[in-house]
Amino acid sequence: MDDTTYIFLQQYWWFLVSLLGALLVFLMFVQGGQTLIYALGKSEDEKTLIINCLGHKWEFTFTTLVTFGGAFFASFPLFYSTSFGGAYWVWMAILLFFVIQAVSYEFRSKANNLLGKKTYEWFLILNGLFGTLLLGTAVGTFFTGSMFSIEQSNIANIGGNMAISRWEGPAYGLEAVLNPLNVALGLAVFFLARILGALYIMNCIDNDRILARAKKQLLYNTVPFLVFFLFFTVCILLKDGFAVNANGRIFMEPYKYLMNFIQMPAVAALFLTGVVGVLWGIGRTVFSGTIYTKGIWFTGAGTVLTVLALLLNAGYNNTAYYPSLYGDMQSSLTIYNSSSSKFTLTAMSIVSLFIPFVLAYIVYMWRLINKKKLVITDIQTESHIY
Repeated sequence: MDDTTYIFLQQYWWFLVSLLGALLVFLMFVQGGQTLIYALGKSEDEKTLIINCLGHKWEFTFTTLVTFGGAFFASFPLFYSTSFGGAYWVWMAILLFFVIQAVSYEFRSKANNLLGKKTYEWFLILNGLFGTLLLGTAVGTFFTGSMFSIEQSNIANIGGNMAISRWEGPAYGLEAVLNPLNVALGLAVFFLARILGALYIMNCIDNDRILARAKKQLLYNTVPFLVFFLFFTVCILLKDGFAVNANGRIFMEPYKYLMNFIQMPAVAALFLTGVVGVLWGIGRTVFSGTIYTKGIWFTGAGTVLTVLALLLNAGYNNTAYYPSLYGDMQSSLTIYNSSSSKFTLTAMSIVSLFIPFVLAYIVYMWRLINKKKLVITDIQTESHIY
């Protein structure tokens, strides 16, 4: 007999992990803004102003990334050990580019720093480029699959030397870039991050020249974003997906992800609302006769809803959220065969009740930091600048 409480906890934690992933994509406006440093800042003061605007928020993104990984580890440890332990070249590359971001914000404006300002600025650009591209490509494997195998019988071999999961292939995750769908999602996340970065800078900075350049960048980045996002979305809706039957067996189902949206109308509504929000924030800003600075809130909220809906589509409705492409598809991971024990999920669920208080603190600090828009004179008088 199915344990309905355990099933609820598994679905609850997939929702929380998906929400963290959605918030992470929104917060990557920091990475996107970093790639626009030279496009928006033409003088040293303008570049420093942009970097300080973004520098006040980079820790939010980094903390959310760590929390996202920690939540996955605690709630779905088999995925964590399979992907983070197998596709380690991808995750190590992502970690490296986030580390150089932290170093760059810390040392860019230090007196007599070893590498000079321009080197750290290029580190920030590299973080913005590869951090978004690699993360989007990695998430694409939720729909396209990866080269790994699972030996469930070894779970009982406590203290033994038999691996539960094994990565099958020499590239250890880098093979994901060979799939056009993964790359398309990575590029969509990259251009979306640049859009969000431009919108956030417009909301954060009071400088007519920077705002005018940011408005132009919105149009330049919206077109490729729509191309790659539509390509990815149409392809996954038309492709066969990895479904799970009542006995836990994995099988291929035609139009699985499209059927998930049809059979889960609430998730489909989230997705459509999110897409409208993204486009409304961009359109309202681009086509406004004056400089409109509130677009980040529409596009940001739309981003969270859209990404949340995509991740829920990948894991709910009896879907394998991490398909295996190696040999037997029964190695594919679902939220039911890869989760922690009922006791662990129950204990973590009690702790998760504090999440609203943490979010309230974040909102408070965000409003406090953004209480006044940044101007050139701020970086000339502040004792600490990035």
